[in-house]
Amino acid sequence: MNRSEQIRAALVAAFAPASLQVDDDSAAHAGHAGAASGAGHFRVDIVAAAFAGMTPVARHRAVYAALGALMARDIHALSIRARTPDEAAQAGERA
Repeated sequence: MNRSEQIRAALVAAFAPASLQVDDDSAAHAGHAGAASGAGHFRVDIVAAAFAGMTPVARHRAVYAALGALMARDIHALSIRARTPDEAAQAGERA
């Protein structure tokens, strides 16, 4: 299982998302000093009812917690867009 799949599996297990997109942007950061360790750059767009009532900071903390050891070992940088299904619908997106 590659890193993107590991991230996806951890987030699905933690949040049962209505929608989840995991993108590996590591290639765009080749040569970046922080990427020298081999850890990657990822972008996550997650829509889950579990985020209802949570502040944006709390949502990010919940995602970091769900990723656990991956954050220390495999992820150098993580961009997170975490929304509820209602928020996604208001933006005209399907969850």
